[in-house]
Amino acid sequence: MANQLHRALATKILRHVRTSGLQPGYHLTETALSEVLGTSRGPIRAALTRLTAEGYVEQIPYRGFFLGNVVEADPDMPTAEQDAASDDEGLYLSIADDRLVGNLPSTVSEPDLMRRYGISRPRLRRILTRIAAEGWIERREGRGWSFVHLIDSVDAYRESYELRQMLEPAGLINDGFKINQTILDRLRQQQTMVREGGWKILTQIELFETNAQFHEGLAAMSGNRFLVGIIERQNQLRRLVEYRQTLNREQVRGQNDEHLQILEALEKGHRNEASQILAHHLGNAKNRKARSAIFESVLRESRG
Repeated sequence: MANQLHRALATKILRHVRTSGLQPGYHLTETALSEVLGTSRGPIRAALTRLTAEGYVEQIPYRGFFLGNVVEADPDMPTAEQDAASDDEGLYLSIADDRLVGNLPSTVSEPDLMRRYGISRPRLRRILTRIAAEGWIERREGRGWSFVHLIDSVDAYRESYELRQMLEPAGLINDGFKINQTILDRLRQQQTMVREGGWKILTQIELFETNAQFHEGLAAMSGNRFLVGIIERQNQLRRLVEYRQTLNREQVRGQNDEHLQILEALEKGHRNEASQILAHHLGNAKNRKARSAIFESVLRESRG
């Protein structure tokens, strides 16, 4: 299981590198990655060692780990092909797709999944470890795995956004809110990368993760220990539906503009303004989903 964890962390580090626009030669520190990924330094070090062996990272004695060349996605390549660029990514998306449209039951066994997808147990466990880390499957006591209940109707999606509208803007004006410069700088770096071309080259999964990290980062500064957990959970619940929707890159640009407006207001100390922009931002997203015929079609399929 340790090797599976290290592989999953290595994938997350590469995604962080791409979504943050980090350049070759960048110093990857265990402490900074531990804060971003929410994992202790030991597994981070093992993941960096793995990336070194794979040629993505260079380890310099007494200095640490430094980023090598990470291939960018081809902007002319369809999103589905980008996301399936590796065998593991393709398998991951197949499981996600089959679960969402109801081809997989709520409880599954490893032998059944191995037969269905024609894969080995070690490879299957790599994927299941990643899915478990993202929060949409859990290992059962005893044998097998259980998928977590997900958003499975248009009404449920609307209610999820309504909940977020109630909570996220309030977090920015909460008495306990305090700017965390490390978080703010990371969010600014990611959103600037999206504005300066990331909206064209990042994959659908990477864009979703960047969006999720933005909202979770704001919640983490709210001063309410429970808010960030709620927002993380909402992101987990909507993950699969978001992955299956047609990616509208121009829409991503509009969302990115609003993200940057929120950050600018916070940096100026204008928390009420940031809260209002965030409420408007979430309301727009909720309305877009309600009007989306494609979205409704996806959710109808998920109900079988």
